[in-house]
Amino acid sequence: MSADLPSRLQSGRPLIGAFLCLPSPEAAEIFAEAGFDWLILDTEHGPYDVLTAQRMLQAVGGRCPCVVRVPSLEEVWIKKALDIGAAGVLVPLVRTAAEAERVARACRYAPEGTRGMGGARAHRYGFGFREYVAAANRQVAVILQAEHVEAVARIREIVRVPGVDAVFVGPYDLSASMGKPGQVEDPEVARAVDRVREAVLEAGKPLGIYCSDPQAARRYIDRGFRLIGLGTDLGHLVRATREALAALGR
Repeated sequence: MSADLPSRLQSGRPLIGAFLCLPSPEAAEIFAEAGFDWLILDTEHGPYDVLTAQRMLQAVGGRCPCVVRVPSLEEVWIKKALDIGAAGVLVPLVRTAAEAERVARACRYAPEGTRGMGGARAHRYGFGFREYVAAANRQVAVILQAEHVEAVARIREIVRVPGVDAVFVGPYDLSASMGKPGQVEDPEVARAVDRVREAVLEAGKPLGIYCSDPQAARRYIDRGFRLIGLGTDLGHLVRATREALAALGR
């Protein structure tokens, strides 16, 4: 199994990560070598297949925990992400406590949940099956995304669902659900983020958010956010190439 992410979440130390949209083991290896605390394989928006995601986990190895952002909260996606050896799942567009409970149970073996049993990379292809099953319910991280106005309205119920390890704000989808796509600095959107922040911290759970730049990340860290998604591989690549060409007057 990958590094124990739930224990790291409880440490209180900010964890700086990045979203990997490119289905590239080499990109994953580079970001891990750079020193990120965690990485998110974005199978929701990236052109991934499950085997490529597994290859990326293999490339990262034990350098840092890797979470898979699954395409939806359907159990089949959660099962595949965990069986290939992800340290946890980041589940998009969770809107109700009932959905949160469904996700948490899909990530846990019986009797705590409904996760299916099968030998895969996570179980060392059967060589470590018993050890993995015995530890997985404690060591797999269940991170829910609060990124819709309906989730904001129900956040206090969502965050108290047993088995939820952290809540991660998606400000761009949240702004879109409020009829203000991309306007993440809009006062109404900011108030919605604050509402999530207050409820999650009140419940004593780790809180995360996507940030497009280090300045925004610092502001959120100062306000109690501990699980930071600092941009995407695409964004970092675009920024670096633009800056290099601009420095040469291009």
